[in-house]
Amino acid sequence: MRKSFTLLAAAAIAAGTAGAAQADLVVPNLSYRTGPFAAGGIPYADGFQDYFTLLNERDGGIGGEKVQTPECETAYNTEKGVECYEATKGMGALVYNPLSTGITYQLIPKMQADGITLYTPGYGRTSAANGKVFEWVFNYPANYWDGASVAVKYLLDQNGGSLDGKKIALLYHNSAYGKEPIRTLEELSKKHGFTLSTLPIDSPGQEQKSQWLQVRREKPDFVIFYGWGVMNSVAIQEAANIRFPMENFIGIWWSGSENDVQAAGAGAHGYKSLTMHGVGADYPVYADLKQYVHDAGKAAGDGSNAGTVLYSRGMYAAMVIAEAIRKAQELAGTSAVNAAQVRDGFEALEITEARMAELGLPDFGQPFAASCEDHGGPGMARLQQWDATAQKWTLISDWISPDDEVLAPLVAEDSAAYAAEAGLTQRCN
Repeated sequence: MRKSFTLLAAAAIAAGTAGAAQADLVVPNLSYRTGPFAAGGIPYADGFQDYFTLLNERDGGIGGEKVQTPECETAYNTEKGVECYEATKGMGALVYNPLSTGITYQLIPKMQADGITLYTPGYGRTSAANGKVFEWVFNYPANYWDGASVAVKYLLDQNGGSLDGKKIALLYHNSAYGKEPIRTLEELSKKHGFTLSTLPIDSPGQEQKSQWLQVRREKPDFVIFYGWGVMNSVAIQEAANIRFPMENFIGIWWSGSENDVQAAGAGAHGYKSLTMHGVGADYPVYADLKQYVHDAGKAAGDGSNAGTVLYSRGMYAAMVIAEAIRKAQELAGTSAVNAAQVRDGFEALEITEARMAELGLPDFGQPFAASCEDHGGPGMARLQQWDATAQKWTLISDWISPDDEVLAPLVAEDSAAYAAEAGLTQRCN
């Protein structure tokens, strides 16, 4: 079982391993296995590490180059996350996936200056989907604003195409992450005639009684939830306590793991969340992970997280990164690609349904093709629902597209403001 690097160890490696480390492809893993968000950080980090281990053990790496994934513990703390980045970037780092919106916001200008790709699937700064401004950031296949729009589209479908007069409450982590969907939902409320209320929850979110008393008092028809860590399980338990209808409670994809629902027992039955990918372990890649990683004693964890929502999401992120590196090798004509070449690989990446099947993940994720302008992907999501009796998630919708008529102007506005503030000239002309 791998242990996370301390900052001191990471710095020592960066300074002293210019030989062996620089010969490999280096993808640092800024993880959090400690603190109030560890329940989400651990399975994600395990899936991320294990996929690269699979490529090393089964395929000899990517294009014949082994992949190193030095791990640095951030505890979901923005300052520690930046310290981890500074301590590991000198290893020859090609790309980072910090699994934190707060860390992402701090790293965007640093990584643009350093020329290293920042990959933030389903989190981070939503307007980074605009590649004309954010040259070094990619957040495909979907982002926070996509998620809010898909949730509303799903509710429209469930209510005969109209939400006029309905009340929707946004319950959210009181941070940059949780605040991301507010503007989107405000615009969607104008378009569809529903009333929006917002209920922030301070981190880590173990105390939510006042928010759920407000829910009970105001009686919203639906609650959309942007939570993370222990906040998720507390919210679902509180919803069960006031008998809020679980089928009307929809979490973003970061509020829809097994950890979030199991503590509430039967009370969580029927809870829904969005997802960017398939559910369960019934995919061929899991047989390979078992053979080459878990049974071989090379897993990042104890194996208990394999097949869970967040393990699969970490694996999915690693898969996309690996495919971008593979594309970079193809474009550059060399297997020993550098950070600038990997960025080019991310921008030219296309993942088709056929390629997903070749990778052992048929019908797992949405197909997408990036471009100079589009770093965000199609933004689709599916709905999953928790079955407390069977103790599993079940997909209950097909892929749902976001409302780009509403989202595209918001992305353009926010990214243009960032470009003006940062003194950036838009590209892709």
